[in-house]
Amino acid sequence: MSDSALPEPDRVEGAPHPRETERLIGQETAEAAFLRAVAGDRLHHAWLLIGPEGVGKATLAWRIARWLIATPPETGNGLFGAPPPPATLDVDADHPVARRLRAMSEPGLFLLRRGANEKGDRLASEIRVAEVRELKRRMSLSAADGGRRVILVDSADEMNTNAANALLKLLEEPPANTVLLLVCHRPARLLPTIRSRCREVRLSPLGPEDMADALAQAGAAVSPQDSAALTELSGGSVGAAMRLLTLGGLDLYGALMQVLASLPDLDRPRALALADRVAARGHESELELLLSLTDLALARLARTGVTGTPPDRPAHPEEPRLLARLAPDPRAGRAWAEIAQSAGERARRGRAVNIDGAALVFDMLARIRETAAGIAA
Repeated sequence: MSDSALPEPDRVEGAPHPRETERLIGQETAEAAFLRAVAGDRLHHAWLLIGPEGVGKATLAWRIARWLIATPPETGNGLFGAPPPPATLDVDADHPVARRLRAMSEPGLFLLRRGANEKGDRLASEIRVAEVRELKRRMSLSAADGGRRVILVDSADEMNTNAANALLKLLEEPPANTVLLLVCHRPARLLPTIRSRCREVRLSPLGPEDMADALAQAGAAVSPQDSAALTELSGGSVGAAMRLLTLGGLDLYGALMQVLASLPDLDRPRALALADRVAARGHESELELLLSLTDLALARLARTGVTGTPPDRPAHPEEPRLLARLAPDPRAGRAWAEIAQSAGERARRGRAVNIDGAALVFDMLARIRETAAGIAA
């Protein structure tokens, strides 16, 4: 199977690819930081775009790449003096560079991302040195027409050690008129030598209003209430919010809240129904999502107990009352923090050895019931 037949590793299911997303929502500060550098004639050769996964780093990287390739480098002040500094990274959608980037045919862009595994039947779990070598080979064959070239890495923390060392050589001796854009979700995984050679731009989680706008741009219009809930459950990540919508995450979290509302006496029929719902064949993604949502609910219980206050924005209408009842004091908060760590690890170990999904979920809910009963006692 060729790479073209595999899903794109940098695309969120159900959402447009970042190269097809024209507007960057909620990250005006990050975009302004890049524009200030350009205006001050400080266009660094390598940029590290840092932030939680799904907040717009790749969209910003593609916007920068589009603008850099479509905007010729200044060679002097010219007859009428220097042009005014750029106020935006917008490039007309009908611009030839914009069209070529959407079609993945722009010769000035070199994209580094995960490729096929050794068998060629699925995506590899990391970016390997072979992909970096292929990128260097294509760059050596690219004609130099005086314009800018861009290397876009998505994501840099997916490189294995050999690939990272190979890319480091490009950072140490960058080709002329070439800018490297590294998308990074987990900067702690990067080599310190790579970070030291990049200028960092940090992107922040989105708020509910920006989340609603970003989801609408992706073709998923939601109500203000759902936007607020998705913002909380996704941690302000548009990518995570799209996954929640695709997998019915809001309804799944609501079902979990109904089960937790019965504590300390576990509602067995509801618990069994929830376990069976995510354990059916073909529902592996829903099972993993439920485990993540349970981790989140337990963490919110722990934080409520320790701080004495439920989160400012509820992820479900009944959540504030439920959290306050089950986590009334710091002692309860510490108990929930302990079960939050152990329950998730136990469930994922069970998944790793193929224990039945329904049994995993019910066992996790039973352990949560024991914690609630201990707090109540």
